Amino acid sequence: MEILAPAGSPEGLVAAIEAGADAVYLSGKTFGARASARNFSDQELEGAISYAHERGVKVHVAVNTLVKDSEIDDAVSFVQFVKDAGADAVIIQDLGLLDSIRHIPIAKHASTQMQIHSLEGVRWCAEHGLSRAILARELTLEEIRAIASESPIELEMFVQGAMCYCMSGGCLFSSFAGGRSGNRGECAQPCRKRYDSPEGSGYLLSNADLYAIDRLKELQDMGIASVKIEGRMRSPAYAYLSTRSYVLALRYPESPELAHTTELLKTVFNRGYCSGYLDGVKDLIQSQYPDNRGQFIARVNMKGRRFSTEGLGLNVGDGISFYNGDEKAGGFKVRIIGTDTVPFPMADGQYDLYRTYDPRIDEVKNLIGDVPKLTGGIKRCSWHREIPKVPRAPAKTELSFYVSSMKVLDAVLPYADRIYYDGPDWSEALTKAGDKLVVNLPRMTPSEPEIPEGVPVMVHNPGQYRRYDDGRKVYCSHVCNMTNSAFPLRPYQATVSVELSREDVRGLCFSYPGRLECMVFGRIELMYSRDPNLKAGSITDGRGFTFPVYRDKGGFVHILNSSDTLLIDRADELSRWGMDSFGIDVRKRPASLAQTVAKAFRNRDPKDIETVRKMCGGTVNTGRYLRGL
Repeated sequence: MEILAPAGSPEGLVAAIEAGADAVYLSGKTFGARASARNFSDQELEGAISYAHERGVKVHVAVNTLVKDSEIDDAVSFVQFVKDAGADAVIIQDLGLLDSIRHIPIAKHASTQMQIHSLEGVRWCAEHGLSRAILARELTLEEIRAIASESPIELEMFVQGAMCYCMSGGCLFSSFAGGRSGNRGECAQPCRKRYDSPEGSGYLLSNADLYAIDRLKELQDMGIASVKIEGRMRSPAYAYLSTRSYVLALRYPESPELAHTTELLKTVFNRGYCSGYLDGVKDLIQSQYPDNRGQFIARVNMKGRRFSTEGLGLNVGDGISFYNGDEKAGGFKVRIIGTDTVPFPMADGQYDLYRTYDPRIDEVKNLIGDVPKLTGGIKRCSWHREIPKVPRAPAKTELSFYVSSMKVLDAVLPYADRIYYDGPDWSEALTKAGDKLVVNLPRMTPSEPEIPEGVPVMVHNPGQYRRYDDGRKVYCSHVCNMTNSAFPLRPYQATVSVELSREDVRGLCFSYPGRLECMVFGRIELMYSRDPNLKAGSITDGRGFTFPVYRDKGGFVHILNSSDTLLIDRADELSRWGMDSFGIDVRKRPASLAQTVAKAFRNRDPKDIETVRKMCGGTVNTGRYLRGL
């Protein structure tokens, strides 16, 4: 089993290799999902590949962001350069980019952003030229075992590092609330912010870091090909210590170096640890703080600025910090073992004590040594994809409603061309709506539900598409992340990404040959999570914006935008471009609002439009339509 380590910089590359990594993953200056990391220029990347290969280490290059039509030439050219430079594999999220690089003979791995969480998803990957799938982090060990037992390709999974709250590849919180797209590598980390809820306040979306070092043998036995350490934005010392810990645990579990190394790992970066969902669907939230505090040592009593270091496992020279809840009271280096005095004013009371520095970390820095100059001389070759020109006539755009209750279904049915239904008892809804009904599947389905032959479905990822593409009508939701006209799935209708700008949407209308839908109303779903902890209701951020929260029948949590996207004043231009359908999301909304919205989009009467705005609280947004990715 391969230990795959992060290399967010040349220093991180050397650190991971010195620690014993079998392979590293890194990124160029563009198209990587960690845009804020140091990353590698073309020349550095070529040099990094040579440096790693000379030491018997493989290099996987992340090209795992969503790509627009205007960028696809550059992205394909970069993949060709990566292949020419000798990389062992590329990691891909964008389905259109994957289809566009079929001709390049390099191993292709499905990013966890591709939302592969079922055997059907893995089979789709195998059929589309992918030799490895990086599984979704939301899977349990039992679900992974079921996939691994029949997988036709290699499987990779994360075992260490940051855990996204939302299912990877499906998060829109940063994009809509922060103006920076996580799908483009620019996540603003809204999950690490403080929120208020009726149950209390805290870092309610902040998962502890994944730490699965005690699961390696089990993963190896079930046939996992590679275990991955997250951390391209962390320090070289972290890259070394995390890699070394997993190398030792897998290959030298009896080594006395293991305990020493894991202790240093927990000091160099630590926001709390969890086993992810491997042991089942459990609460992963560390709500007290979202940042690195180092290793928690103890809760200590402070009196007269004096406290005892006896029996705490501290050493002279260790860096320590004191916290009182959220507030850092201060820190300093331990001078004696026994009763020590804090060199700054502190009130009496109890404090949480953390070790933030260990002098042995400096020894790690010495082990890493100097970073060689990474250079190369290969130049990128230009590549051009001829974007098709699709003639589209102005359309009488259909209306498609997202519905989750019978009452709302009744309210919109007279105005609807179709109903995407995800409420209880879809068979009853089918009886009412007839051939207008489309079963809207859950976004995550480790085991796909049985839907009778011929019943149309809405899917959210490649695995679901493969499972239900059996002659029935299949609809792709915006969660499929269609951002370019090379999108290889061929459903009856595809919804364009809600992160696209007006010009991007217009471009797709005249370049994609299939039917298209654009979301024009509703509270866009910002996060979809397996978290069992967050209660239905709402959360409020530090700016005072309130985000509705609900839980579905499968136990998943949905966090919605604070206001409705409303593009009714753009309906005419979308129809002129030939947009086939408008997506209108009225799930969890009053039937009266749903009916008013339906009437407004059917008639496009200015009076109805103003009524919709008022019923939405007077505040609406245009999503990313006027801003784009």
